[in-house]
Amino acid sequence: MKTVTLEATGSGERIDLFLASHIEDLSRSAAQKLLIGGKVTLKGKVLSKNHKTTLGDVYVVEQENPEDPVAVAQDIPLDIVFEDDDVIVVNKAKGMVVHPAPGHSDGTLVNALLAHCGDSLSGIGGVKRPGIVHRIDKDTSGLIIAAKNDKAHTKLAKQLSDRTLTRQYDAVVRGVLKNDSGTIDAPIGRHQHDRKKQTVTHSNSRNAVTHYEVISRYKGYTHVKCSLETGRTHQIRVHLAHIGHPVLGDTVYGMKKPDLGMSSQCLNATLLLFIHPATGKHIELIAKLPEYFINILKKLKRITGA
Repeated sequence: MKTVTLEATGSGERIDLFLASHIEDLSRSAAQKLLIGGKVTLKGKVLSKNHKTTLGDVYVVEQENPEDPVAVAQDIPLDIVFEDDDVIVVNKAKGMVVHPAPGHSDGTLVNALLAHCGDSLSGIGGVKRPGIVHRIDKDTSGLIIAAKNDKAHTKLAKQLSDRTLTRQYDAVVRGVLKNDSGTIDAPIGRHQHDRKKQTVTHSNSRNAVTHYEVISRYKGYTHVKCSLETGRTHQIRVHLAHIGHPVLGDTVYGMKKPDLGMSSQCLNATLLLFIHPATGKHIELIAKLPEYFINILKKLKRITGA
């Protein structure tokens, strides 16, 4: 059993919606079951599912502590860009989930890494995320690094926190950006009403900084490069949508229907620069743009007449 304590950030919201939007991987129906089971209290009093939040109230939620599923090895082809005894870098395909999660128990990058690396993956991420140092979204393609031992994992994680590990992304966004470059400095937190989304907010948020540079402008669209200074969930997608230029194909933060034939974000992790955890050498890896991305650029050139 684990206990979660939450302070209401507003008044008048249904308690089941509030819980679902503030507790990771908790659906509204699951929140209702907790309420019916007497697992949600306010000042020691069990709450009903019809309760409405009041600003400042502190709720105590008791949840079962589920065991992490043990990922199993699966022989899935990998596009390996770099590998040695300490590190492996993979060019992840669009559509591949990084690690097992609800609804994606197998077929993930972790399943493939377990088959390729055997027991030589760091255990810091636990049985569900062995070796995983950072994540990229299911429908974001590109470079991702994994550690083969705990020492390498610890050093790479430190590089993430002190920003000596550089990640650069290519994206096509809707609209034409006026400035050739810029910085988006806006805090990101969980969306108040949709637990699966993030948003720019000053409530229960963390600082987030994204730098962008225009590569090419087309009729109604722009090809940009983005560099992460921080690594928040969906950061690039949230930030670009925040300035009015959502990523092409992003049906979560942009248009709700496919755009130019894209029904998922046109976003690729193209460059990875890190200090090798064992040798201390600077490693710079650049992945070619995937076919889907190149096809979009060709389509934009035809539309623009370039």
